[in-house]
Amino acid sequence: MSDQHEARATGAPTEAGLGLDPFGWYRTMRETRPVSRDPSWRSWMVFAYEDVQRVLTDHQAFSSEYGDLSLLNTDPPRHRQLRNLVTEAFTPRTVEALRPRIVQIVDELLERLASRGEMDLIEDFAVPLPVTVIAELLGIPLEHRERFKRWSDAFVTGGRAGMDEAVARREMAAFFMDLMEERRRSPRQDLISALLAARIDGESLDQRELLSFCILLLVAGNETTTNLIGNAVLCLDEHPDAEADLRAHPELMASAVEEVLRYRSPVQSMFRLARSEVRLGGQVVPAGDAVVAWIGSANRDPLQFAEPDRFDIRRSPNRHLAFGHGIHFCLGAPLARLEGTIALGALLRRLGRLRVDHTKLQPVPSGILHGLQRLPVAFAASS
Repeated sequence: MSDQHEARATGAPTEAGLGLDPFGWYRTMRETRPVSRDPSWRSWMVFAYEDVQRVLTDHQAFSSEYGDLSLLNTDPPRHRQLRNLVTEAFTPRTVEALRPRIVQIVDELLERLASRGEMDLIEDFAVPLPVTVIAELLGIPLEHRERFKRWSDAFVTGGRAGMDEAVARREMAAFFMDLMEERRRSPRQDLISALLAARIDGESLDQRELLSFCILLLVAGNETTTNLIGNAVLCLDEHPDAEADLRAHPELMASAVEEVLRYRSPVQSMFRLARSEVRLGGQVVPAGDAVVAWIGSANRDPLQFAEPDRFDIRRSPNRHLAFGHGIHFCLGAPLARLEGTIALGALLRRLGRLRVDHTKLQPVPSGILHGLQRLPVAFAASS
């Protein structure tokens, strides 16, 4: 059986992406080939929690330097220097100050939707909320919101979402170059102005680093949270007992969001490069080889989580790896958690029971992200 046919037979990612149920494949690989080389990906695939955590954490053995040298793709000491420039904007204290504005955006969106009785939860709610929040933080005009989403989708799906990735990169670069020139002339209280003013050892960021920062913040600032919100609604629809428990005990909202992050992690995989020959899970990974750490599999590992395939909004402890681990732990995690908690609470409170149309679900066509492009729901319309 060819590698491609084997992948299709076992539920492994194909050109169409992960789909909505890669978890059987993860289970098989954890049990039979927890660290193994996949010729079709030209990478080593890592599935067990302990091994995934090591790949994400041990930056001396596994390098993040591949592709564009953004915050995601740099190693110390440059990574620490770059991360320090924006850390203050995403601390729990700073993010908590955004709560009133996030609540306002959620309320405005639901006010327009409540009387309709149906919507595409992704397009109508889960996209505009985080895009609006990150756009306001960066200081970019909201009238370009639809372009932001098209660019982000092309970026994270490798062009499988309807727009060529190279075109999206060119358009994003041109957009941010113009915006940065405007901010140089007239600085504001926003992240782009702060990045332009930032200095590392007396030196400003070069143009490539500035562009990479802007693109990363825009893409990561909306894609993860969009998928978190959509996945949360899907999880509750699949587990009505959990939804009933959450409605009866809204104080469990933050815990429910953590379980969504574990059970249907918005980011399913991350890439690294072996700096030198390294032994992992009983295998020897040669220097320079690519490694894919399957976060979505680690978060279903029975050695770490009791009954890992059970959706349990009361799960504790819940040491999932949805936001990564170590020095590259997601900078925007506090913001994603806050947006997800506010959004899910408001949806349950304002719209009542959301009925998902499973015949029209459309997964994100990505081998990295896990979520939905379309999530049609119906609910009791308010008068």
